[in-house]
Amino acid sequence: MQRRRPILIVDDEPANLATLRQILADEHPLVFARDGAEALAAAHKHQPALVLLDIRMPDMDGYALCRRLKAEPATRDTPVIFVTALSDVGDEAAGFAAGGVDYIVKPVSAPIVRARVRTHLSLVRATALEASYRTAIFMLGEAGHYNDNDTGVHIWRMAAYARLLAQAWGWDPEQAAMLELAAPMHDTGKIGIPHTILCKPGKLDEAEWEIMRTHPRIGHDILVKSRAPVFQLAAEVALAHHERWDGTGYPQGLAGKDIPESARIVAIADVFDALSMRRPYKEPWPLDRIMQALHDGTGSHFDPEMAPVFASILPQVLQVKQRWDQREADEGEPFSASALLPP
Repeated sequence: MQRRRPILIVDDEPANLATLRQILADEHPLVFARDGAEALAAAHKHQPALVLLDIRMPDMDGYALCRRLKAEPATRDTPVIFVTALSDVGDEAAGFAAGGVDYIVKPVSAPIVRARVRTHLSLVRATALEASYRTAIFMLGEAGHYNDNDTGVHIWRMAAYARLLAQAWGWDPEQAAMLELAAPMHDTGKIGIPHTILCKPGKLDEAEWEIMRTHPRIGHDILVKSRAPVFQLAAEVALAHHERWDGTGYPQGLAGKDIPESARIVAIADVFDALSMRRPYKEPWPLDRIMQALHDGTGSHFDPEMAPVFASILPQVLQVKQRWDQREADEGEPFSASALLPP
């Protein structure tokens, strides 16, 4: 079982340390420091979940200590709450500028201290959970293309296009951001397809196509097991991303607006990026040929109202493409799950 990370309390007055110990010790593991040097050593040793920090200290004031904590990779994400007798607006502003997340004025109130600590620890847990989701998303996206050595950053670039199209289509920014996270998992089901089929150099025969057409359902059945909204959306996309507007797609033969909007968005973004990529069997298509292919597929493959919206945001799409192409070309910058974390 993983240990609970402690709260680090930093104050040069023993009476203040004793007061905060009395307030918090029943609910949280605590460690203490009486000056900046002790605090830095304790922060690196104990990796606290939260720091309660006095400002007036003899060797290094709280502002300087907070800046040191924020400058070091091991402690930069640890939230710092200033607990101090300094209560002017300028003092609070200086605390926030140094990297603090909150400000409690002495003499402290026990209910306020407990409430502020609970609030910020909840935010720490939420951030950690989001990071775990994003890591899982990264792994599932990569798993779906494990045997496709030429995919590169295709699924991540395509997901960025899907976000742009979703917003242009009218989705709110939060929904569009969730689709960007869900879209890379659309081919998760390919982990259930035999390697001999996925990597066959020639065309698939009908029996092999029957197997290949099971990957949307496999992906859906894996992803839908999570109740998290992002995985529910990913399951929806995985199941329907090969459906076509005219009803000739698979696995369910859905047509028109019976196809979820999420899958209709991803279908356009996926085809655009696939055609723009260099693959062993083809060179990247020129932009005019790609847009002609999207136009030709409008009303048969693609939503006839959505495809023109994609064309209208082409300048933004190309800006995103340029950034991802540069990233892919830069040596020494391997893509990792950290790219999916908030900036």
